[in-house]
Amino acid sequence: MDESYQEYINRVARLTLPTARSMQLQTIQHSPKKVAGQPVSFPGYSVITPPTQEDTDNQEFYQQIETIQKQLSQQLETDFFIPLPSASFHFTLADLIWDESYRQVVSANSDFERALQAEIAASFQQYQESISNDKPLTWQLWGVMTRPRAIMACLVPKDQESYQSVIQLRRFLYQNAGLIGLGIEQQYDFTAHITLGYFDKIPPSLNRDRLCIVMSQINDRLLESELPVFTVKEAQLRKFDNMIDYHRQPDWATVKFGV
Repeated sequence: MDESYQEYINRVARLTLPTARSMQLQTIQHSPKKVAGQPVSFPGYSVITPPTQEDTDNQEFYQQIETIQKQLSQQLETDFFIPLPSASFHFTLADLIWDESYRQVVSANSDFERALQAEIAASFQQYQESISNDKPLTWQLWGVMTRPRAIMACLVPKDQESYQSVIQLRRFLYQNAGLIGLGIEQQYDFTAHITLGYFDKIPPSLNRDRLCIVMSQINDRLLESELPVFTVKEAQLRKFDNMIDYHRQPDWATVKFGV
């Protein structure tokens, strides 16, 4: 399902264009992950980079992301765009399981979480043994884009090696027969992003043209300067209870890049 390096670059570049965004804004809808601006229960597991507060290598990058988020918040209606706390920012390398699928499998299999953690550790180990990359992965902020329920900052790899390393890790996860047996499967094309906030109440009078202009102006300013760089040194298995709180135990598996 994952694309080649050049195909990925081309697709993400198109997602940030005004023409694409104008079409995306026609189908936006309320996010079930927030009710009246507050996070609701939405449990599951993902493979992500350490969240902002734990990621000492990317503090400058996250400050720039937070600035963009504030620019959006200042220009959009409070009940419409609900920004996420900056402490929850992270880069998702692989979605695993969430919400109703997670609730059902945990209810049916009391050993699910232990088995999941063991299989992730096995995939991480196989990946670590397969790579020869001796440097961290580097990605760049490319611009903001909309999804049906959120506004996101999207990322592109600085080089082909950084892209292929992530794709290879995803293959070790999604092609792991043990994880497949637990109900883990790839459901989306990979689009590297950091979620800035969710849509809550969509007013009937929403000025989509103005929203498109606001986002275009942000993207134009980004392209006029040196694009911020995000360094990926580690990927971790994390459990989440909602779209704000991501936690892990010290003995859960991690992958190191550039070591």
